[in-house]
Amino acid sequence: MAFLEVGGRVIHIADEGPRMIGTAGDGPRAAPALVFANSLGTDFRLWDAVVARLGDRFRTIRFDKRGHGLSADAAEPFSIEDHVDDLAGVLDRLAVTSAVVIGLSVGGMIALGLAARRPDLVRGLVLSNTAHRIGSDEMWDARISTIRAHGLATIADAVMERWFSPEFRRDHASEVAGWRAMLARTPAEGYIATCAAIRDGDYEAAARGVTVPTLCIAGSADGSTPPEVVARMADLVPGAFFTIVPGVGHLPPVEAPDAFANLLTTFIAENRLG
Repeated sequence: MAFLEVGGRVIHIADEGPRMIGTAGDGPRAAPALVFANSLGTDFRLWDAVVARLGDRFRTIRFDKRGHGLSADAAEPFSIEDHVDDLAGVLDRLAVTSAVVIGLSVGGMIALGLAARRPDLVRGLVLSNTAHRIGSDEMWDARISTIRAHGLATIADAVMERWFSPEFRRDHASEVAGWRAMLARTPAEGYIATCAAIRDGDYEAAARGVTVPTLCIAGSADGSTPPEVVARMADLVPGAFFTIVPGVGHLPPVEAPDAFANLLTTFIAENRLG
């Protein structure tokens, strides 16, 4: 783990795995880079189980969004484009010039924004449990008002019902309690600012303009971005492949890390991205 200063803001990152891999005849080349952007109310531990299953073939880069995890708190208003700038700055600092970017929920919006603004940084996209536009203004305004009045903990139980399938909540109660604690301990102002950024974000044009191989993933029991929402986004992305992970909610990397890792590595192999 490390801390980078990007645009005057400190971003917490994890940069793991080989930087270079050997090749026959023409010397070393950069190891394929996978960049992970996590969801609202989580930090980059969201991806722990998936990264653990990828072995040592890839360089994996994860980061805490501004206002989340150990990145600098962010009380001021900001947009998805500000998150995009943060990620672009991280990759520039790390000298990453072409990566497969994997984004979940708001992380998917950030990934779409990065592909639109900095196509030099993106060679493939995995858009999980996300959409070009998520929710309605009224929904986000109501959530913001509730948190301002009563705190994040008051919405935590309802969020767990969207994040995880009923079976997972029943059979993995201790793990769900841990994710609930992560959500409740997210800085409220960082969470609220990101809610407003999602509310105001519309990435339909970015989705239509994607020019790299793209995999869109939905969870059949997702209460935040149901499969039909993800499918509508996939229909916008030229040549996108759409798949549903059965029996999981909004966070497949937690509920089904084997399935998620298999989808990711198969997509990379079939599109010669690694």
